[in-house]
Amino acid sequence: MFDAAESDPRLTAEQAKPLEAKLRTALLKAQYARLKKADQSLLIVIAGIDGAGKGASISLLNEWMDARHIRTSAFGEPTLEERKFPFFWRYWQKLPAEGKIGIVFGSWYEPLFKEAGKKKPDPAAIQEHAQVARQFETMLSHDGVQIIKLWYHLSQEAQVQRTDKLLSNPETAWRVRPEDIKVRKKFARLRDAGALGISLTHSEHAPWQVIPSADEEMRSISTGQAVLAALRRPVREHIAKERGTETTEAAEAVSVNALAISGRLHLAEPPAPRLQELDYHVALNDHDYDQQLAMWQSRLAKLTQSKKFEKLPLILVFEGQDAAGKGGTIRRITHALDARQFHAIPISAPSPEELAHPYLWRFWRDLPGPGKVTIFDRSWYGRVLVERVEKLIQPAQWQRAYAEINHFESQLRDGGALVLKFWLAITKDEQLKRFHERQSSTFKSFKITPDDWRNRKKWDDYTHAANDMFARTDTPHCPWHVLSANDKQHARVAVLETIVSALDKSL
Repeated sequence: MFDAAESDPRLTAEQAKPLEAKLRTALLKAQYARLKKADQSLLIVIAGIDGAGKGASISLLNEWMDARHIRTSAFGEPTLEERKFPFFWRYWQKLPAEGKIGIVFGSWYEPLFKEAGKKKPDPAAIQEHAQVARQFETMLSHDGVQIIKLWYHLSQEAQVQRTDKLLSNPETAWRVRPEDIKVRKKFARLRDAGALGISLTHSEHAPWQVIPSADEEMRSISTGQAVLAALRRPVREHIAKERGTETTEAAEAVSVNALAISGRLHLAEPPAPRLQELDYHVALNDHDYDQQLAMWQSRLAKLTQSKKFEKLPLILVFEGQDAAGKGGTIRRITHALDARQFHAIPISAPSPEELAHPYLWRFWRDLPGPGKVTIFDRSWYGRVLVERVEKLIQPAQWQRAYAEINHFESQLRDGGALVLKFWLAITKDEQLKRFHERQSSTFKSFKITPDDWRNRKKWDDYTHAANDMFARTDTPHCPWHVLSANDKQHARVAVLETIVSALDKSL
């Protein structure tokens, strides 16, 4: 894998000069063409042997192209703030928008290469790190993020010579880090760790490319050529299909197979529809409601003000039919919380900025830290509900989304968050009654829109989509709480009771 790079190929200045001139012009043209088309972003992952010139290569790319449209992000050990969130949180924050370029230095590969480079590495941990990296990159690729991964490499002798040369000059000695010096003592082990990591995570949609790095001219030209080839590469076929006006059976089959491989989609028929199984007659009288509401709100307030809660992020997700009472239920929850403690987010159609990123990006941005609560009024489930029913995306996209959502929620739980998902369910007759009440009420008339009436005509389609969603995303770590909301008082108390019970078990 590294034989060519460890032969330390070189270019003379005379050879490199005309290549560089053409390359810089071509890179700028390709960058501006990508910006104009804005159909996918480019994410460049920088890795390799310490002392191989990775930092210099990043500076070079910013110099050779228009740096205004490049975002360079360097990640070291997670900060105290970053440790409060799931592992991939900080990488999601820096994803480039479509048309833009992102450069990542110190990426999600650090844990993998660090483990593989130990004297006694844990094979299971290495496989786990590789799997989460592959899952992350596959999801980004499907959502229009093109990924190339550059591994900078040179021979052990060249690494030592380069480091010593930099150290000998006071003007360049600052570029040598302690890690660069340590490499000479464990070069073979780090080399093998790199080869293993690359072999486990190389893929067509996120390929690794080895950059010979002993010679500065060779390294620069090789880096520029790799980036130019990526910028000139057309949108991958599966992305073009999914964003087109037609979907082939092959594209749908691929998405289903991908879900089956992930272990998240059971290809057997989903269980009997859950919405039809609910008892919509359950109700609370006013007296019982007042008593139970006050009791559960009091318990919620005490739990969220406790010392133990300071370590727990709480995520509440609300879905349901239009007019099911999500807003009123959320208000009964926030009444028990400190206003500085929670953030309630109404999710509507994505903005142009949000559309330019992978669809989960906007939800990663609003995750709560420990001791905080984020309440999503509508959520990432829009992809398998409204986007599916209204045919805003291709079937391959929403079919694949079940696995992506399960993986996302698994990361939230692994990151320490408590995630509670609620579906407030009402009957079709009850919805019609509430629509008419809203129309006749001056106070509530703003709540009824033409979209509500249009969505009602697709009641059966939404019910089918919701039942599919329950079957495929009701997981042990993030189950759905599907509650009858024909009686708003019953639903509000049931939601509060569920939250308090879950907090009792988690704190």
